[in-house]
Amino acid sequence: MGGRVDLEVALDRIRSSCEDAETGHDLFERVSADVHDLIPHDGAVWFGVDPATLLVASPMRVEAQEASSCDAFWHHEFRVADTAQFVDLARSPEPAASLHLSLDGDLIRSARYRGLLRPQGYEDELRAVLRTGESTWGIVGLMREGGRTAFDADEVTLMSKASPIIATALRRHVRAQSPWLGSVRAPGLVVFDRQSRVVSANEESLHWLRQLIGCEVDDDGLEPGAPPVHRVDELLGSRALERQITPIWALLSRAHAVADGLDSRAARLRLRDHRGRWLVLHASALTSQRDASADSVAVVIEPAKSSEIAPIIIEAYSLTPRERDVVVALASGDSTSEIAARLFLSQHTVRDHIKTVFDKVGVSSRAELVAKLFAEHYSERAHADLVHA
Repeated sequence: MGGRVDLEVALDRIRSSCEDAETGHDLFERVSADVHDLIPHDGAVWFGVDPATLLVASPMRVEAQEASSCDAFWHHEFRVADTAQFVDLARSPEPAASLHLSLDGDLIRSARYRGLLRPQGYEDELRAVLRTGESTWGIVGLMREGGRTAFDADEVTLMSKASPIIATALRRHVRAQSPWLGSVRAPGLVVFDRQSRVVSANEESLHWLRQLIGCEVDDDGLEPGAPPVHRVDELLGSRALERQITPIWALLSRAHAVADGLDSRAARLRLRDHRGRWLVLHASALTSQRDASADSVAVVIEPAKSSEIAPIIIEAYSLTPRERDVVVALASGDSTSEIAARLFLSQHTVRDHIKTVFDKVGVSSRAELVAKLFAEHYSERAHADLVHA
């Protein structure tokens, strides 16, 4: 470590920065500064990830990386077998590793070194996952240029010990502001009366309805010459948008039917907005204590979790129910033996299912499978929050 700082002193410094951070980006900025002093390096990546899929989310911080390296970075992570990949570190007893130590100095054996690190002038990499318990909330990569000594075991140990400290802080910020909400920090909420007229709505609901219907947030009107739309009832009352709004009316009808005892199915809908992101709409009748005929319905609009969009996405690949179970387990990071135990199957049968899934989806590895099933639904929100340093 830089200056051979005592391990506990170093961890206390990182812990203090985590406690002082006000946002996820602030957290990465503060901790990155600490790590630069404690573990000198020349380039770095800091990514928040979705714990269910390990796909990049927010916050994100990139230091001294060529702009063209982004595609190569994820190509090597998802499509090329290598040592110390993040998906492996997430399940390893130790959450950190260096390329030099993992390969006994024979870096040329690493495709990531040959195709990503060396072209940028880097001669070693220290990787870590930011993990609390079994959940990974972030990933870190530190790079050193040629001419420096390789990362040593003490530096790897420091990142391993710092992992749960940083992860706990990162989890707190992720919960406070979901990574794909941008400036909108809460779900949308709209209350309708029995005639489907808007009774009340929060500010966020206008944002989410615009995204769902296809109107950019900063549009002045819905069509040339149309007056500005600043309220939910104006948006939902537009005759030009009747087709886009139809699913909302259907959802309201379902909620009333459930309240009246005519339908037992959940009044819940998953839709893609105009940018391709999945949203979830929940509707629930609010019974009036004075007049049952005056019941209103509350509709909540929020981004879908990966576990919620998974069933829809894998449906497109015509997977059998058992194959879907296997995919969900793979997306959760389960090993073959764990999947076998969970599904009461032999490991041989699980391997057969995995091979069939790979063939249907057109992939050759677990990481590539998860990337293909989920990455397209997360990439835009992640890159919108990228910070270059």
